[in-house]
Amino acid sequence: MPVSKITKMLFGPPRNPMDRRARHSMTLVALMAWIGLGADGLSSACYGPEEAFVALGNHTSLAIYLALATMLTVGIISLAYTQVIELFPNGGGGYRAATSLLGNGVGLISGSALVVDYVLTIAISVASATDALFSMMPFGWHGAKMPMELAAIVVLAWLNLRGAKESIAVLMPIFLSFVVTHAILILVGVFAHREGLGNLVSDAVTDTQGLSQEMGWMVVVALFLKAFSLGGGTYTGLEAVSNNVQNLAEPRVTSGKWTMALVACSLAFMAAGIIMLYLLWDVNKVHGETLNATVFKRIMDGWEIAGVQIDGALLSIVLICEAGLLLVASNTGFLAGPQVLASMATDRWMPHFFSSLSSRLVVKNGIVLMGLAAMGAIVITGGAVHVLVVLYSINVFLTFSLALAGLCVHWIRSKDAPQRFLRLGIAGTGFAVCATIFVVTLVEKFSHGGWITIGITSSVIIVGWLIHRHYMRVYEGILDREVEYALPEHDELAPAPKVNRQARTAAVLVSECSSTGVYAFRQIQRMFPGTFKNFVFISVGEVGSTHVNEEDNLSTMQKSARGTLKRYEDFCHRQGIPAVSYLGYGTDLVDKLTNLTNRVSREFPNVVYFGTKLVFDNENPLTQILHNQTAYILQRRLNVRGESMLILPMKV
Repeated sequence: MPVSKITKMLFGPPRNPMDRRARHSMTLVALMAWIGLGADGLSSACYGPEEAFVALGNHTSLAIYLALATMLTVGIISLAYTQVIELFPNGGGGYRAATSLLGNGVGLISGSALVVDYVLTIAISVASATDALFSMMPFGWHGAKMPMELAAIVVLAWLNLRGAKESIAVLMPIFLSFVVTHAILILVGVFAHREGLGNLVSDAVTDTQGLSQEMGWMVVVALFLKAFSLGGGTYTGLEAVSNNVQNLAEPRVTSGKWTMALVACSLAFMAAGIIMLYLLWDVNKVHGETLNATVFKRIMDGWEIAGVQIDGALLSIVLICEAGLLLVASNTGFLAGPQVLASMATDRWMPHFFSSLSSRLVVKNGIVLMGLAAMGAIVITGGAVHVLVVLYSINVFLTFSLALAGLCVHWIRSKDAPQRFLRLGIAGTGFAVCATIFVVTLVEKFSHGGWITIGITSSVIIVGWLIHRHYMRVYEGILDREVEYALPEHDELAPAPKVNRQARTAAVLVSECSSTGVYAFRQIQRMFPGTFKNFVFISVGEVGSTHVNEEDNLSTMQKSARGTLKRYEDFCHRQGIPAVSYLGYGTDLVDKLTNLTNRVSREFPNVVYFGTKLVFDNENPLTQILHNQTAYILQRRLNVRGESMLILPMKV
């Protein structure tokens, strides 16, 4: 079977990046976005409330405060990130907010933290899901746990390489099953013990007064803040919507707000409701069980249909739904992580190829990297959830804090903005809450693995800085070449000499930098004086992540490419040399160039191809990675066809 057919079968038929309908068919309505991007936040109800509740120790009556604080915090953070959606409707979330509002350096820190965060989102969600499943299996089967985790990551990566909508459609039943089963259990559990609702507040007040008289108010506040902060995992995932606004259906901001509202309301209900169940059913930690499993077991105890006990079977279904949701939550890392990488690549903090799209118009290299990194995290930690949680939670609140600090700065500067003080109040409160959780979590968990997070994130920041420094040096060198080999400007087009298609023809591959074409033209004339009677200029516009959902960016790219090629033609015409140009667009430069050269070879039988390759004083493996090898790959393809291509080195 041909490779093309296998690829089509595995990943689906290619999409035309220039077809507006194809691009818009990929966008997500609010419901689909809630499932795809909200699963990470909603899954935190499986472990966040438990962490906070257990941290209270013997003073669990104070958990009523946690339930209220949880609902309030979810509301504040979601409202603050709704502002991010409004200010940055093209996506980027916390990274874009920190970059635009606080500076490029802060943006690098935020983006690096987000990348690590989404890798760990995949790892911890898959590890938690398999833990839940294997807890219902014989101990002898546990040796298959890690292979299953790695296989799950491979399957999720494959689904996302097929397309975001496709992955969400497959995982939708799992998500909805979790929502329905847990909503029913929360409502039934609260209603069954409704007589105890009135005592929750009085018990909390009594316990608070007793503890304050015995230990002092500072101890009460410290205990609450510790429990509140250690339960900070409840709020992770709220930023995912703002990172993917560009993938939402039009109008994007409205879709983003609806999605954020769905995420916030469902998370607040689940998290606060589960804490209420812990209180009303007076649950205690049972070895080998989560608090959720314990309280659900109590709620369903004795349930039967037609005299047949169904509580055990129902509990298994509920726990399978929890495991399934955690698996769906890991998909958020595959949706949001590559988008952050693409944004950083556009800003030259990451290699350019992370903004490239596949034939299915997904950020393919980012998806592959996230999958491989998550697999590495699982192998290194042995899939230990308690280790991954520590690594995960710190970066989340670092990003939250930086984004909300940027919002505060923005509203302080925007003196004439409507509802300025209300927006500033929301952003300021959110910043205070997130910064507090970040500091407390870092201090509490630093010696338990928090230092590893700092080390990993710092390493990503350093790599990003080195990449950016290299790209900026290259950019400055190209600017110098642009001055040296600039296309001359003329108000009127020169008359076009007649093209003799049978004559010797030089076909030059050119980029958006006009210097490459002029440099190649002069080198060809110097090395082969009078040999070539025609010149053909070939250019391919790469449709990347910044174009696929941005009509303005795509139009600008098309207009710029057409204008540059016309100037090349005019440049040759003024020297009495016939010249034509060919322009194409695609997500794969080599494939599109191969198609264009096929056409050129048919129309100009005596053609020789020329390409330009940037070279540097200090060539090293990093420069090979950071710059594409398009010219060399195309040269090999042309040689296989029996055609010639020369690569001209251009030093910068």
